[in-house]
Amino acid sequence: MVDGRPMQITLNLPDRLNQIGEFDQNDWLREIAIALFEQEHISLARASKISSMEIMEFQKLLSDRGICIHYDVEELAQDIQHLQNRSWL
Repeated sequence: MVDGRPMQITLNLPDRLNQIGEFDQNDWLREIAIALFEQEHISLARASKISSMEIMEFQKLLSDRGICIHYDVEELAQDIQHLQNRSWL
C-alpha cells in the first residue's frame, strides 16, 4: 500500500501473447516484474529476481521491448560485481 492506498500497476503484455497457447506462471511473473520495474516500484536486481532471470538477460529483455533501464549507483555496483563474478570484466 502507498499512503494507505493499494498500489496499482499497468501491465503491457506483448503481442506474442495472442500467438502462444497459454501464459504460465513464469510468464506472468516476468510481465509483473517488467511492469513494476518500468513504473519504478522495484529495482532492476529485484525485477530480474522476480522473473527468475539473470540481470543481464533481464536487461536484454527490457532493451528488446524498448524499455529504458534506469538504475542507481548501488545497482551499477551490482552489475559490475555480476560481470566480475563471470570474469567478463
